[in-house]
Amino acid sequence: MAAELHPCSGKLIGLSNSNRTAQRNQPVQEFNHGLVLSREPLKDRDVFTVRIDKKVNSWSGSIEIGVTSLDPAGLDFPSSATGLKGGSWIVSGCSVLRDGRSVLEEYGRDLDQLSEGDRVGIQRSTHGDLHLWVNGQDCGAAASGLPTGLWAVVDLYGKCTQVTVVSCEPPSLAERDTERETVEEREQEDEEEEVVVCGVREGEFGGLTSAVNLAAATNGTLEEVPVLPPTHNRPDKFPNNLEPETVLTEHQLFDVLNNAIVSLYRSEDNGGGDLGGGGIGRDSGTGSRGDRGSSSGGGSVNGNSSDSGGGTGNTGSVNSPAGGGGARLGAVTGGMLTNDALLFHEKCGTLIKLSNNNKTAERRRPLDEFNNGVVMTNRPLRHNEMFEIRIDKLVDKWSGSIEIGVTTHNPNNLDYPATMTNLRSGTIMMSGCGILTNGKGTRREYCEFSLDELQEGDHIGLMHKASGALHFYINGIDQGVAAAQTPAVVYAVVDLYGMAVKVTIVHNHNHSDRLRRNNAIMRALSPDVGRPRPAHSLTPDPDTPDRLLFHSNCGQKAAIISEGRTALRPHATDDFNHGVVLSGRPLHSNEVFQVRIDKMVDKWAGSIEIGVTTHNPAYLQLPSTMTNLRSGTWMMTGNGVMHNGTTILDEYGHNLDRLKAGDTVGVVRKEDGSLHFFVNGVAQGPAAWNVPPSVYAVVDLYGQAAQATIMDDVDLPPLPEDSSEGPTVMSPSSPCSVAGGNSANDLRFHQLHGTNAVITNGGRTALRQNCRSEFNDAIVISNRCLRDGELFEIVIQKMVDRWSGSIEAGVTAIRPEELEFPNTMTDIDYDTWMLSGTAIMQDGNTMRNNYGCDLDTLTTGSRIGMMRSATGDLHYYINGVDQGVACTGLPPEVYAVIDLYGQCVQVSITSSSGPQDNSLCTSNITERSFPIHSPVAGVAHRLHSKHGKNVVLLGEGCQAVRVGGYAHGIVFSAKELKTDELFEVKIDEVDDQWSGSLHMGLTTLAPPELPSCPMSGLSPTLTQLRSKVTWLLAGSEVRRNGLLQRQNYGASLDRLTVGNRVGVKRCSDDTMHVLIDGEDMGPAATAVAKNVYAVLDLYGRVTAVSIVSSSVLEDAGSVKAPSLSSDSCSEGEEDRMPVEGGEPALVPNTVMAFLENHGKNIQLSHENLTAARVSSYNQGLLVTAQPLPRQQLFQFQIDRLNASWTSSLSLGVIGHSPDRLNFPSTACCLKRSVWLLQRDSVFHNSLKICENYGPNLDTCPEGTVLGLLVDGNSCLHLYVNGMDQGVAAQDIPTPCYPLIDLYGQCEQVTIVTNNVATVGGEGIKARCQGDMEKADMVDGIKESVCWMPHPEVNPNKTCEYQALCSRFKDLLTLPDGYFNEDAKYNLCYCESCHKLRGDESYYKRGEPPRDYALPFGWCRFALRIKPHCDVSNSFKQWHIAYHGTSVGALRRTLDHAQLLSGTSSIFSVSPVKMEGPNGYSEPEENSSNSLPDRDREVPRVQLSPTMRYSGLEMFAPKVQFRDPRSHCCHQAQVGFQVCVRPGSYKVGPQTLGAIEPLDPRFSNTEIEWITKDQGGTLLYGLLIRVE
Repeated sequence: MAAELHPCSGKLIGLSNSNRTAQRNQPVQEFNHGLVLSREPLKDRDVFTVRIDKKVNSWSGSIEIGVTSLDPAGLDFPSSATGLKGGSWIVSGCSVLRDGRSVLEEYGRDLDQLSEGDRVGIQRSTHGDLHLWVNGQDCGAAASGLPTGLWAVVDLYGKCTQVTVVSCEPPSLAERDTERETVEEREQEDEEEEVVVCGVREGEFGGLTSAVNLAAATNGTLEEVPVLPPTHNRPDKFPNNLEPETVLTEHQLFDVLNNAIVSLYRSEDNGGGDLGGGGIGRDSGTGSRGDRGSSSGGGSVNGNSSDSGGGTGNTGSVNSPAGGGGARLGAVTGGMLTNDALLFHEKCGTLIKLSNNNKTAERRRPLDEFNNGVVMTNRPLRHNEMFEIRIDKLVDKWSGSIEIGVTTHNPNNLDYPATMTNLRSGTIMMSGCGILTNGKGTRREYCEFSLDELQEGDHIGLMHKASGALHFYINGIDQGVAAAQTPAVVYAVVDLYGMAVKVTIVHNHNHSDRLRRNNAIMRALSPDVGRPRPAHSLTPDPDTPDRLLFHSNCGQKAAIISEGRTALRPHATDDFNHGVVLSGRPLHSNEVFQVRIDKMVDKWAGSIEIGVTTHNPAYLQLPSTMTNLRSGTWMMTGNGVMHNGTTILDEYGHNLDRLKAGDTVGVVRKEDGSLHFFVNGVAQGPAAWNVPPSVYAVVDLYGQAAQATIMDDVDLPPLPEDSSEGPTVMSPSSPCSVAGGNSANDLRFHQLHGTNAVITNGGRTALRQNCRSEFNDAIVISNRCLRDGELFEIVIQKMVDRWSGSIEAGVTAIRPEELEFPNTMTDIDYDTWMLSGTAIMQDGNTMRNNYGCDLDTLTTGSRIGMMRSATGDLHYYINGVDQGVACTGLPPEVYAVIDLYGQCVQVSITSSSGPQDNSLCTSNITERSFPIHSPVAGVAHRLHSKHGKNVVLLGEGCQAVRVGGYAHGIVFSAKELKTDELFEVKIDEVDDQWSGSLHMGLTTLAPPELPSCPMSGLSPTLTQLRSKVTWLLAGSEVRRNGLLQRQNYGASLDRLTVGNRVGVKRCSDDTMHVLIDGEDMGPAATAVAKNVYAVLDLYGRVTAVSIVSSSVLEDAGSVKAPSLSSDSCSEGEEDRMPVEGGEPALVPNTVMAFLENHGKNIQLSHENLTAARVSSYNQGLLVTAQPLPRQQLFQFQIDRLNASWTSSLSLGVIGHSPDRLNFPSTACCLKRSVWLLQRDSVFHNSLKICENYGPNLDTCPEGTVLGLLVDGNSCLHLYVNGMDQGVAAQDIPTPCYPLIDLYGQCEQVTIVTNNVATVGGEGIKARCQGDMEKADMVDGIKESVCWMPHPEVNPNKTCEYQALCSRFKDLLTLPDGYFNEDAKYNLCYCESCHKLRGDESYYKRGEPPRDYALPFGWCRFALRIKPHCDVSNSFKQWHIAYHGTSVGALRRTLDHAQLLSGTSSIFSVSPVKMEGPNGYSEPEENSSNSLPDRDREVPRVQLSPTMRYSGLEMFAPKVQFRDPRSHCCHQAQVGFQVCVRPGSYKVGPQTLGAIEPLDPRFSNTEIEWITKDQGGTLLYGLLIRVE
């Protein structure tokens, strides 16, 4: 029959491709009405096969397939295939339905799990059986007795949106043989008995044949065992021989042998009698043939069960190496097999998937369904046999969790319910912490544990005692009798309900290893109730029994050392939790427990947590983290406080996540039951109340915290006094009001307050607890009365969008000690003045409306201040602006009052600040780098010769073919892509035997840097290419260095086929765009580096592509006339060609200065323009007082570095007001609305979002000018010495404030204004111009007389690479007279240095101008110009070139001050005859001495305008040396930078035979210069490169 679809189909179906492809329209809006049928009825044995082309993730469910006897021509199509009646069989998921009713729950592959590219087929066999085929594999008979004349049915349901018919033909010959033999064996099953394998002594397992050839022995006869069809995953019955007709596949044979071996050990573990035998007998049970369960290894022939396992059945003749009749055989009992290990029964709930040899059960679609997850054991439980499972996976979506119990129902005969508690007979289940019998609760509180609170990794067990009692076990601990009498025969049952998704049966019941975790979910239980004290407990120091030490019982990943004083996580870089430690005894009242952080790691998020618990460590089974405990525990975590795992304070004190090694944290329970925490000796205020006595101190070494030590009493801070007067100890970075002079430091909130109010942060912060359930009773008052003219100002830190009304503020003459705090302050009827909304109220009565401000409209970050003037007037300030007189006649002594009412939840006292100075000035604006375009128009792109090992390039590099396998198909573009240059390929061939498809992207990996052997330099797939930064699109996922960055980017590349085109380009905004068939899919990645190659991976289906794009035509308008003034003098001989419009728009500039609120080690000077770190290496954070306007460049200069430290400054912007910012020790600890540039990476909220951006900031020398600019598109730019490094981050909010962290080496910076000369600024430009004469101008190109950089702009003074090259130069012992005495003229071209200078890759030099490349990766040491050399203006019109040479030729070359023949350099060739095809021939040995003078040829010297050619190893041989400083071995090369007189050389092709371009700027036909003029070259600099 034709492999086509019938034109009649579901109402949303569209047919194409000659009715071979069906697509469901509106796939995101509709999930059904996608029925299609075959054009003709199926022929017997024909497999109607379709390929899944497209899927969407919007729906659950997927493709359904089957057959129907309904003629499609007259069919009224239902919405789905399951609605077909009148003789229809449909496979849906892993179920088989007939006329819409399920006839088989577990069958074959789960169709919902198939992916795009998978194939699924349907077949009616000659015997009338229905077979499903998945990817060419027969899943076995799904139904039988099918009539003839059936049409194939395919339902494009749910996720499946497009399929294509690929074939309709009989299976291959091998598949037909398998089908025929399976049918024949099934027909014989009616006359044969099932037999099973008994145990065999391990010593008798000498050959696999003796294990496989075991046969059933029933009444002395052998019976043949039928072969399992391919659908069964676990063959547990053996054939009686291994003849070819048995058709036992390799995988089945492996499973059979594996199960036989497992059975041996299990029979031994369960007392199965002699290892030499178990019993085999006739199945006397009543189970159906489909029962694949196992029973005990012993029993009698009559079926009487026996725990001993020693069978006495009749032992027939078997092939066994054992003497005396072979292996002893025992009988099978209860209708189960002798493989008696407890496993899950294959019949289970509709959503259950079994794996791991039926030891693991998992509920499918856990986020969509919460029930239908019942599983039972494959046999009844024996007496005193432990059945135990481990929770492997939970989901945090549903309520309720796992349930476990026993039932008398045989799983073979049970119609599984949705949940086991629905059964009304023979069932006892533990649910939560109670017991349910037949679905009804019989014990509400059975034990101290709740199954709903168990975590992944916890164990649950049960045991049916010989007395009939049922016991449950949690993590190995017996919970007692759950039911006194249970039936004799029960099966264990597990209900994967709600949160529980996956469990595994545990056969190794090692309870002692789990005792330490048992209380991870304890319900409110006194730890000493019902617990015998252990006989052996640690008493750390008998001489000082009262000394605080850590208890020996600690977390799984923790250890106690130093006689109990120190706790650590030994493998802190491998695990981030299980580091809980407790004190060895309870804390005394007012006893401070304090620890010092000794060691931290940078790998994890989060850090140390500290608190107290009522649980005794001797009996506590420690959880992974202490915040998991649900009883008797108070913990400070981050800057919040949690009680029993629930947050009670959001913003409490100093954030523990920001602490560093050496910091201290402490906790104390005071006599009044209040709990206080300390950070570095500073009390953070009360955190909790009513804490019971006899609590143990707890330290959780979580995340970054790796080691802590208990501090001695002498190191502990004094307890804070609860005094309402006098100053309070405060953090060095705590802001305070300054309006009242020095005495303003003591303004705090009073300890007396409303019922729902909480005072934290040393009295500076007030919040309303239970803010979503309580809206009032949260009045707070100042700790003293206000002085005349003193401003009391608070900032709103948190609000909730739940209530009406908001904060109310005012003053009262009532002393706090005399005030009975009402619900709201406006309820007070005397001596009180309040602002509520816009109303001024006195003693609860409205005095005036429509005051100058409305408190109900204020938002988070707003500031409110109150001031009583000397004349008794009350003024309110909103964000520092006086709103005028609110009322008059106030008494002299009034207290400030804040009512945290309605929406307002939290406020803090902050410093007062007036309006900012908005005067404007002009800052230095620098120009943007000039982009380089391809100089040739319309030249087709090429692929680089370096590629994956399975790739062959054809058509001069325009086509790539993968010749083997499915991977190792990476290819690169031959050149770097220019900005907005599209690299596009067309798919030529696909191979549908593979899955997956083409990957495409951009990479900073330069193919010329790869080794010659492709196998050693490239990973097998592009997703594994991580040696350099790589952005790629795989399917519809965008990845960066293999890590997922974005999903559902656009059309999936997996759907592409022959003829489709896909392209990639890097746009001018530093984004990567992918184009499919010419359609731009939009930005796929941001912050893409400038120098990138296109890269693609011929992976999976795609085997051949060809290039269809060409290099961009250089825009005529893009090449501007050379500027008369350079914007930098860092490379004197080079020219800058600025792009028109490349500089930021000039706007009126805001004067920028540093804010007074800063890190504690910062000292400001020079009108807050200069900031210096005065101690340590951190605590050096700075923020500007003014926000950064759009398009304004903020610049500062590095003034001083200290080489004693490592690392250096970082900078960025912060998106919220810094006035109330509590600065951490380093900028990387800021985690809210922060974009940070650190080293060469970009971070957002402490998460790295970009690598290899700009120069490494750690290498910036003194004098470097760094700048930040936010453009009109809200993109952040970094400027280095005036050069824009491109977009660093996007979506920067308004306003934003520049942020600088003076860390490590960087100790001082100064903001650059228009009066401070900057690199690239006007001051330097003027100075460079002043050093020149008119003769220095050649056609508008500025030339420096000395061709050297200006001394003040020498780049990296501390460059390690330059120092290494200098040490190698010293090893060459070259005379110092050859080199320029002023070392500042030496230039390093490493990546950091040339980026700091803002160097372009190529420049022009000479008359006429000619391009040359900067020697990136090399270091130049300036040579002294010889006196005889012409340094006139005409001489400066020479061109720049490079010459590679050997170390041995250096001295002679320098002695002659020019390149000569016989210098042992391959560039200096001997005299040659002009007879070769290119005018050259091989040099003859000693020819210079054997020829007379008149016959000698002039020696030729080879040069190149790029070191990518001259620096090749064959021209500049590598030598190995040992660094005298580091004693490490390195390889080095040497060469010369030379000046060449125009007209003295000829331009020719490269002579190496290279195919791929050696330099993207220079063609291989013009990359080699030949000169024979001995006076035509001048040595300019010695170049050294070290690897």
